Amino acid sequence: MRPRRALLYMPATDRRKIEKAAGLAVDTVCMDLEDGVALNRKEEARATAVQALAELDFGGSERLVRINRIGSGFEAADLEAVIPAGPDGIVIPKVESGGQILWAVEQIERLEQGAPVYILAIVETARGIVNLKEIAGAHERLQALIFGAEDLAGDIGAVRTPEAWEVFYARSAVVTHAAAYNLQAVDLLSTDFRNHDLLKANLKRGIELGFSGVQIIHPDQIEPSQEAFTPTEDEIAAARRITAAHDEHQRGGVGAFALDGKMVDMPVVKAAERILARAKAAGKQ
Repeated sequence: MRPRRALLYMPATDRRKIEKAAGLAVDTVCMDLEDGVALNRKEEARATAVQALAELDFGGSERLVRINRIGSGFEAADLEAVIPAGPDGIVIPKVESGGQILWAVEQIERLEQGAPVYILAIVETARGIVNLKEIAGAHERLQALIFGAEDLAGDIGAVRTPEAWEVFYARSAVVTHAAAYNLQAVDLLSTDFRNHDLLKANLKRGIELGFSGVQIIHPDQIEPSQEAFTPTEDEIAAARRITAAHDEHQRGGVGAFALDGKMVDMPVVKAAERILARAKAAGKQ
């Protein structure tokens, strides 16, 4: 599964922004047909996204399209238009049940003409949070859960704060269910894109919680986001020492052991393995 350290959204109506995004070497480019597009421009947005998929070189960036929520009345036409154009994946917003994932899979299988198109689900409502188990296990085409803090806060009547404690339970639930079902977890976005201190704080907390990437809305957020989710050389070296020492002790019939004055057991080894996996995904191994 490819890394999604930074998932960059832009409205599908803006060809200039899509062209710029295609050359930014961001992990994931997501053309938005939903919130970023006015109701009277949905058809135009579909056409622009299809043209971009056909005409632009996105380099190594993943090419996604975010459709309108299932039940909006726009979702079927969105899929009819963009799936034959061959995006890498489809982002479904406001997912609240496993049945919505299965409906999308049916449409995708009917419409796709090349490589299988996978799904990323945004969980951003109270109903979505309480149905996370059903959503996460719905279908093998689902690759990632994305946490939508802004919509969730509005849905439950919470007041958004820089510390994000009001969405902490839901944020933790998303990353926990993603881990349980071997999915990637993509964290909340920082809407105040000029506030770099807030972005750094959000990135730090997201990494501490276990997220593997983050949503972004501005090119200035790409580099710090990708850097934050890429292990440093020191972290990689330390992880290699731990896994090598673990292998050596296992051959000698020893489970837990001391390294540099600290106890090393399986949770520590697994954490080191995750660091090495992140490094490999980022091309550092």
